[in-house]
Amino acid sequence: MPFIPEPEYQHGSPSRIGVLAMNLGTPEAPTASALRAYLAEFLIDPRVVEIPPAIWKLILHGFILRTRPAKSAKKYAAIWTPDGSPLLVWSRRQAQVLQGTLGERCKAAGLATDHIRVELAMRYGKPSVAAALAALKQARCERILVLPLYPQYAAATTASACDAVFDQFQHMRRQPAVRTVDSFHDDPGYIRALAARINDYWVKHGRPEQLLLSFHGVPKFALDKGDPYHCHCCKTTRLLGVELGLKESEMQVAFQSRFGKTEWLKPYTSVVLHELGRQKLRRVDVFCPGFVADCLETLEEIAIDGKKEFVSAGGGELHYIPALNDHPLWYKAMGDLAWKHLGGWLDAQSAQVERELQAERARKLGATK
Repeated sequence: MPFIPEPEYQHGSPSRIGVLAMNLGTPEAPTASALRAYLAEFLIDPRVVEIPPAIWKLILHGFILRTRPAKSAKKYAAIWTPDGSPLLVWSRRQAQVLQGTLGERCKAAGLATDHIRVELAMRYGKPSVAAALAALKQARCERILVLPLYPQYAAATTASACDAVFDQFQHMRRQPAVRTVDSFHDDPGYIRALAARINDYWVKHGRPEQLLLSFHGVPKFALDKGDPYHCHCCKTTRLLGVELGLKESEMQVAFQSRFGKTEWLKPYTSVVLHELGRQKLRRVDVFCPGFVADCLETLEEIAIDGKKEFVSAGGGELHYIPALNDHPLWYKAMGDLAWKHLGGWLDAQSAQVERELQAERARKLGATK
């Protein structure tokens, strides 16, 4: 098995801690060819589609990859920005701010500002997990915190992200120590950031008759098999309602983005929006707590298609409240979350003393590097 090259070793050289921030991924362009490559990687993941591989490959390559890329390309084109995919734009910005935040905290703790190195990876597409881990290895990161940016745990997202990381470790002679963040659905900082995003929007635009919280759906059998995703979504909803001071009648939860003919978590967002439209509500606001950055599922499926569904059924205005994106409280929550999970890895004094002792021992043994 070929191993990833190790960085040149020098006695006493400081090791670092890596933080690998991960999100789902995006095609490189809003074109059919780019979507075909992206969907081929995404939909072949057995965590995403739990159908026997031999059967699924025939369906995927015989039908889906022949028809869906062109349709999906049009959807991506509707939300593409001059800087590229919104998900990638926001994710890069979040990773950059996290790097700065952790650097400042390292400085306050008596560590070098570059003691922690943050890299961004997408589970599917670029920047790849392999490239991000290679960068962390070259930066001498001997400990890595894997931070999937999925607040609610699901096997199809969080577990798949960890799969990709551990698959890469098979190609490393010197594997790093690893920690993973499996969820932060009830993290106080995350909940406060969600509430602040909604309240900020309402201060500028007024309040709706109904707030709909739309989470990405998963097949119902995932819940039956023990996936905690539905429970996590419900807890996030409850805590957010308390933080906002809303009555149960003023908000409801639904699930979007279903795929295929199997039953998914209900109620479906599209069905709920249609029913709210039939009730002639003057205004409904939709917010997606499970997405920390705007993407196709929020900007096209909700803000464009969801609005059409609601209005065509007789509703008034549908407002989409943007994802956390660059909200200051989300930046703070990210920093707090990472710092908390790095506990015990950040002893500045002992780390420095150990490096000095290691270098001294090496010099006595005749080492020149």
